[in-house]
Amino acid sequence: MEEGIGGLIDGILERFPGKRQDVRTYSPLALAYIGDAVYDLIIRTVVVERANRPAAQLHRTAVHFVSAQAQAVIVQGLLPELTEEELAVYRRGRNSKPHTIPKNASPGDYLKATGFEALLGYLYLQGRMDRVLELVKRGIDLAGLTL
Repeated sequence: MEEGIGGLIDGILERFPGKRQDVRTYSPLALAYIGDAVYDLIIRTVVVERANRPAAQLHRTAVHFVSAQAQAVIVQGLLPELTEEELAVYRRGRNSKPHTIPKNASPGDYLKATGFEALLGYLYLQGRMDRVLELVKRGIDLAGLTL
């Protein structure tokens, strides 16, 4: 496990001990569930650090990056740069069968976003926050988005 931000999961597991499961056995939707929170925290942190504005304005800015459409564009640019292991996790998430798809997202974008979130969740649970941050930053840059 990494020091600093990567140590967050160590701190959580130390204070809330329990049976640890091999992260490779988690369902893709469980990985996407935690990956969504990790990605949202990264984006919200950057948005807040860039400007002290009312919460409604912060939310509107963050939504541009956390939507399924934005995440689909981000991950599409990242695909050539992912390792085989990362691609396998992404594909598991993309090929999952979510129970619902939001009305504001196309099924294709939603599944790509789910794959992206599953990858982030997988890396987070392994304590690989440096790689999570690298992928998020690189993906935003490749998508031509500005934070």
